[in-house]
Amino acid sequence: MEQFVCNECGKMHEVTATIWKCTCGGVLDIVRETPKVDPASWDQYPNSLWRYVATMPFEQGSDTWKSVTMGEGQSPLILLDAEAPNTYVKVDYMMPTLSFKDRGAAVLMAKAKELGAAKVIADSSGNAGTAIAAYAARCGIPCDIYLSDTTSPKKIAQVKAHGAAIKEIHGSREDVAAAAQQAVAAENVFYASHVYNPYFYEGTKTYAYEIYEQLAETPDALIVPVGNGTLLLGAYYGFQELLANRLIGRMPKIIAVQAENCAPLATAYRNGQQKAEAVANKGTLAEGIAIAAPARSKQILEAVRGTGGTFIEISEEEILTARQLLADKGFYVEVTSAINYAGYLAYRSAAEEKIVLPLCGAGIKSN
Repeated sequence: MEQFVCNECGKMHEVTATIWKCTCGGVLDIVRETPKVDPASWDQYPNSLWRYVATMPFEQGSDTWKSVTMGEGQSPLILLDAEAPNTYVKVDYMMPTLSFKDRGAAVLMAKAKELGAAKVIADSSGNAGTAIAAYAARCGIPCDIYLSDTTSPKKIAQVKAHGAAIKEIHGSREDVAAAAQQAVAAENVFYASHVYNPYFYEGTKTYAYEIYEQLAETPDALIVPVGNGTLLLGAYYGFQELLANRLIGRMPKIIAVQAENCAPLATAYRNGQQKAEAVANKGTLAEGIAIAAPARSKQILEAVRGTGGTFIEISEEEILTARQLLADKGFYVEVTSAINYAGYLAYRSAAEEKIVLPLCGAGIKSN
């Protein structure tokens, strides 16, 4: 029987279609042993993130994912340019809905279908909502997406195109999440949260597996934008599994990037705190990581500290400059994704240090 465990109090919970947090309010993790990783078995699966399905906690013999997948994953890993021979970008906007969130959404919605979910509700700053809406459509499951009324119209149009019902909320990102959670409780349905549901991280961990295959060695550092930490934690968990299976000899450092105007995690790191305290979001162009009170802050901080990493804070001007510089190299990313390149420019790398950074969302998504 699959179970969740509370990251705060340790209470165990049966995995069902309606549970999403502990009775104490804590976030849930999946109870499981470290999976056995067998690279020799990967080629029997399609060339997508589902190459690694044997490492994911699905029921034995389950092939639900086959009717859900749209070929997500296996995004290109390429050199940034000739002047940076040790820096690679992973072009994760080359996904069905044009962002890395498809990694988690595909796995989460396959699990929702396996659990028999009759309806899903999600909240998002845009990309996760689009991804959940698309994969809910693949599953034939009705879907409500809660978004801020200031969300990019292009992202709203994407969500609508997949047939999801949009609930626009006036207020902060936290207000949007609260409204979605109230609806989940009232309707007793599946909360397809990229923050609270740990199956989402089973999808984003494939980012690490792909880097392992494509680079044929462990990078020295990963530079990752962080709001709720869905990619950062997924990458951390993936490399942990590779390390436990002795396929790699060390963990890469995680360099986490936040906007100066909304940086609760960077502040907590600087102050030596185990958890981040909520901050006032002063407004940032990086809407995808504008999270004033990240629910998994404890885990994010542990991952960064545990790998010898650090946090970098970026100004609004640096974000816009970085977006143009990336475009000059041929990469057109959304504004939030540009903060990652700004973090790279600010990072004091060592000579010959191998660095990987994701290009998380396509530029066409931004206003």
